[in-house]
Amino acid sequence: MVAIPGSFALPSRRWRTSAMALLLLAATLAAYWPALRGGLLWDDEGHVTKPALRSLSGLGRIWTQLGATQQYYPVLHTAFWVEHRLWGDATLGYHLLNVLLHVTAACLLALILRRLWDGDARTSASLRASGSGRLAEGHERRRYAGAEWLAAWIFALHPVAVESVAWIAEQKNTLSTVFYLLAVLAYLRFDGQRRWSWYLLALGGFVLALLSKSVTATLPAALLVVLWWRRGRLEWRRDVRPLVPWFVLGLAMGLLTSWVERRLIGAEGAGFNLSLLARTLLAGRVVWFYLGKLFWPADLIFIYPHWTVSTAAAWQYLAPAGVVVLVAALWWIRGRTRAPLAAALFFIGSLFPALGFFNAYPFIYSFVADHFQYLASLGFIALAAGGWGRAWAEDAAQWPRRALLAAGAAVVVGALGVLTWHQSRMYRDLPTLYRETIARNPGCWMAEFNLANLDYSTGRLREAIPYYEQALVARPDYSEAHNNLGNVWRDLGRRDLARANYEAALRLDPANAGAWVNLGIVSYEAGDKVGAERSYQAALRLQPDLRPVHLYLGNLLREEGRLAAAIPHFEAALRLQPDDAVTQMNLADALEATGRPADAIGHYQASLKLQPAQPDTEDSLGIALAESGRLDEALTHFERALQLRPGFPEAQNNLGSALMQAGRFDEAVRHFEAALQLKPDYPAARENLRLARERAAGLP
Repeated sequence: MVAIPGSFALPSRRWRTSAMALLLLAATLAAYWPALRGGLLWDDEGHVTKPALRSLSGLGRIWTQLGATQQYYPVLHTAFWVEHRLWGDATLGYHLLNVLLHVTAACLLALILRRLWDGDARTSASLRASGSGRLAEGHERRRYAGAEWLAAWIFALHPVAVESVAWIAEQKNTLSTVFYLLAVLAYLRFDGQRRWSWYLLALGGFVLALLSKSVTATLPAALLVVLWWRRGRLEWRRDVRPLVPWFVLGLAMGLLTSWVERRLIGAEGAGFNLSLLARTLLAGRVVWFYLGKLFWPADLIFIYPHWTVSTAAAWQYLAPAGVVVLVAALWWIRGRTRAPLAAALFFIGSLFPALGFFNAYPFIYSFVADHFQYLASLGFIALAAGGWGRAWAEDAAQWPRRALLAAGAAVVVGALGVLTWHQSRMYRDLPTLYRETIARNPGCWMAEFNLANLDYSTGRLREAIPYYEQALVARPDYSEAHNNLGNVWRDLGRRDLARANYEAALRLDPANAGAWVNLGIVSYEAGDKVGAERSYQAALRLQPDLRPVHLYLGNLLREEGRLAAAIPHFEAALRLQPDDAVTQMNLADALEATGRPADAIGHYQASLKLQPAQPDTEDSLGIALAESGRLDEALTHFERALQLRPGFPEAQNNLGSALMQAGRFDEAVRHFEAALQLKPDYPAARENLRLARERAAGLP
């Protein structure tokens, strides 16, 4: 720009945009400061890259294997993979990136609104110049006076976004929204210029958004709403046909996500059996709930109370009826202004995947969550900011009213920032999150249960008990809470209470394999080996790949002398984890004791390879080798056992036996004598010493 002599040049729009973005970033960081150093929260461990996926081959599995990650969002999990390479398990990096993505989304929203509103202003000017008379909406004069940045500030600092920004697992929201808005920006350029390079860029952004979170499948419908708002009509060739492939891609990704939710994550069963009518009632209530939290963000909770949906309750029909009335009223006034209807359609359409028509696993806890409206909130935020901008422009000559408008905007943004700061404090750590949730939603069995688990895992056993009990009050049919409460009582030495809770868990859910395992453990500890075996077998029928249970059962059978029955369980445990030295040793012992020393040798050797310098294993391997006729090798292992543990009477006796078997009687005598010095009451060594002396003396 050219500076006017004797005056200061105004900053360029690009400089002002950059300055505003930096200021917005600083304000957002301040608002989220309490959460920035927060640790991993519930479900975060399912998103931060697992050890098995941290290699390059793991990155390939993220893209090619359903079930490798919690949900099939490969772009999201690739981002997590890269982040783990950069800062490992340090949570600060994840939190900072999430804030940066959130602010980026806010800035993109401002750029999109500027493009939409500036385009309307240019159209309006050109129509006025041509003397078109009264103008329809989209062609009337609009000066939005920087309202796009007011929208950005509201979005960046609105407390309903805290759950998405302060919770690492919800990076799927912030990342997918950035790609979503980039796709919108590129598509608007395509719509204005009809250059297919912009179309391909927009399509690429849409695909990246879908592969970050499938709720962005609503984008093509949202674009049609925006285009209708701008022009008052839609044309098949110009508007709809280019978006047909987008609808196909969105539908495919939505169906895949729905299948993953139901089959791999578990969003099916009794808790999700709602009729279409019940789901419609739920959807209406969900819309009003999110609208209320958007305009009056009070009492925000991590887990909201779980509603009871009843088709017999007449009042529940009011919510969907109210949505219909609202949309009809906005349709009726579309001739004067299309913006409210466009905002409502965007809001409801973006919420559609979370309205209850499709099963989502979080519905087991609550039908609503703040992070579900992260994207949907953009429509009404833009509407409110645009209304403020038009009011500002209309009051250009009335500075007192402009002052009130400016003060009102500052108060709203400031209040939202304070609420966000306050809300983000509960995301500092798990105990704070759960305790705040319980304080705001006393019947939240999920928070009670998880807080009890947290206390239990940190050794605060008695502190965990009331939380488990409160979870059972809120959800009496919660089998897992009984199971975990049983674990607490077992650790406290109350086997009677532990058994009672395990049995209660199994009455509620006979397919609870963990409860069968724990009932087996407490039965074994009480000396009831028959009951323990029965419980272990029940657990294995439900989950054949429970390695610890194979070990428990194998050891129990070995103790009872049923070695042939124990061997298959040790073999199963090794198939599940071949690199366990103890299991290799247990299997070898069982094979050797059942007269299969040649089969045992390889397992003893594998055990020593995994865990070298074990005198007991060296001794046992020597026995198996000796029984297999490999005396020279056996002698080597007996000697190694004695090097590792000189005071090992059994190894002295076994070495003497091998020497006697090799005809080296004098040497054998010395080792039998050494065994008796270490263990005078050793009948086998005493008898072997007598025989060795007789052989050394040439007696038959």
